Amino acid sequence: MPSNSIQLRNWPIEQLPGISNQQQQQLKALNIFTTLDLLRMTRSQSARLQLAQQLNSHPKHVNKWSALAKLACLPSVGCQYCGLLLHAGISSPQQLALLPVAQLHAQLKRLHVKLMQRPDLSPDTAQVSQWITEAKQLCS
Repeated sequence: MPSNSIQLRNWPIEQLPGISNQQQQQLKALNIFTTLDLLRMTRSQSARLQLAQQLNSHPKHVNKWSALAKLACLPSVGCQYCGLLLHAGISSPQQLALLPVAQLHAQLKRLHVKLMQRPDLSPDTAQVSQWITEAKQLCS
């Protein structure tokens, strides 16, 4: 295994933000218990559409969950920050890997100020740098 590889994180589906208790139960009924299970079931657009039909849900929800699960796989992002990144317009590790640290840090700080009036809760530059580093490792 290459020295730059990272160990992807796998989270219980209930830790992923934005999934209601009812939706969690529906996913578990389809043997989707973790973020990696969700990613396996949503590898293509047709698979995401099929899952949305099985759940009687709008495809945008399944697309959102899939994007969150992809971001949560990065160890330093996890379920704690995947929603923040998605809200900032970052929907994949590939997209994250292309961003300059300073630009993303500033964007996240503006988002925290706008939404929560709490710039102190914004991730610091070192955290953002770690996210981008891991995304680059994953995408290489």
